[in-house]
Amino acid sequence: MSAASDFTTKLEARVAQQLGSQRVGYLLGAGSSFLNGNGYPLAFQLWNRIKNRITDTAKRDDIQTKLDNGAKGIEQALDLLDDGQAVEGPHRHLVTAAIAEEFQPLAPSLDRHIEFVKRLAQRTGPCVKVFGLNYDPLIERAAERARVRVLDGFVGHEHAFFNPAVFSETPVYSRGPRAKPSLYPAGLPIHLYKLHGSLGWYDCPQRGVCRCGFAEPLPAGTARLMVPPQRRKVSEVVRPAYSPIWTLFRGAMSHDPKPLDRLVAIGYGFLDEHVNDVIDSALVRPNFRLLILTKALSDEAWARWSAKANVIVATEARCSLEGVAGPGHPDQWSFERLAKEV
Repeated sequence: MSAASDFTTKLEARVAQQLGSQRVGYLLGAGSSFLNGNGYPLAFQLWNRIKNRITDTAKRDDIQTKLDNGAKGIEQALDLLDDGQAVEGPHRHLVTAAIAEEFQPLAPSLDRHIEFVKRLAQRTGPCVKVFGLNYDPLIERAAERARVRVLDGFVGHEHAFFNPAVFSETPVYSRGPRAKPSLYPAGLPIHLYKLHGSLGWYDCPQRGVCRCGFAEPLPAGTARLMVPPQRRKVSEVVRPAYSPIWTLFRGAMSHDPKPLDRLVAIGYGFLDEHVNDVIDSALVRPNFRLLILTKALSDEAWARWSAKANVIVATEARCSLEGVAGPGHPDQWSFERLAKEV
């Protein structure tokens, strides 16, 4: 066996071992929704997909200038145009509206996501935590099709309201006055934390944070909750629903009595510092492992994460097994493979 094939065998075995362990959480980036071009756009593709939907040419040019001058994606460009006031500026509202217009008609296959949520729901132990950086509703739609319970912080039906207390609820079922209550009678729920907001999320001056149907228009006088400013993401003093969701993310990484022991980041290129900082805080724990499974990493991101002894990286061009670099892998980084192995 050659050194390259030996490295690949060890990498696959180590990834499988980590996926089968206890207290594993998942972080889904745009690559998990791309579906080989049949799903939603990747982060670097998003601006070109939506810019023509922004009819205010002056503000569209403002954003384009920031991107041309080196901003790393739409979020950073919007931050550079944000004055930091309590209410986000017009550039951000134009972008969120354009993303919604682009995403709402899309209806990619749910097969891989159905398999993913089904396998997560079959795991024993505490509720599986899934953190999402995407605005699309693939996990929610797949879970509904698969008859898997997902708790995303909202309660209700046509215009659900946000209540983060649902994440700490423990459902029990009693068969009679003398029977011992059993946990999760309707199946183990998945906890879904959408860190950047989502289609259907909106802020209503009268009713607070709510969620409507993913493809429905928002009620008049409300604002979409998507693409929040990064400077507010890293602060506890931010609007709901972001503040409690980010608090729960930090807790799962480091502060909870029983934090996650492993985080599997799939399809995320590690370009968002507000996310990376939280993950970095977990890596100081000796029993924590980070798995980075994505098609490609920038040289900067590769240098930062691949040398760490408690990190596994699998990309198409190069891999790293707990600090030891090796050749790339044809599909260990893909969501399609992960959905079959969790």
